[in-house]
Amino acid sequence: MNDIKEILIFDYCKSFAENKDIARELRLQHIFPEVKNKKEVILDFNRVDATTQSFVHALISDVIRKYGQDTIDLMLFKNCNSKVRAIIEIVIDYMQDISRKEIKIDY
Repeated sequence: MNDIKEILIFDYCKSFAENKDIARELRLQHIFPEVKNKKEVILDFNRVDATTQSFVHALISDVIRKYGQDTIDLMLFKNCNSKVRAIIEIVIDYMQDISRKEIKIDY
C-alpha cells in the first residue's frame, strides 16, 4: 500500500496559518523527508480561513529550491479556499516560472 503523508495545517495553526516557525518545522520534519524519497505529500488546509505569504513561503519554498520544480508534482494542496489558494499560487509563481505547470490544488 502506498501511504501518502497528509499534513492537516489546522492541527498546527488553527484557522489562521501565519507562524513561520511552525511552517519551517512542518517543512523539515514532514515535507522534506517525503519529497526526498519522491513521495507525495498532502497539505490539507481544511478549516484554515487564511494564511500569510510568509507562512506558505516558509512551508514550501526551500523544498522547491532544493529539489526543483518537479517537486510541485509531489505536493497536493487540499481543501483550499480562494484566499489560501491565491497565496499558494503567488508563492509558487514567485519561486519560478511555472506557467505551463499544473498546480494540484483541490478546493
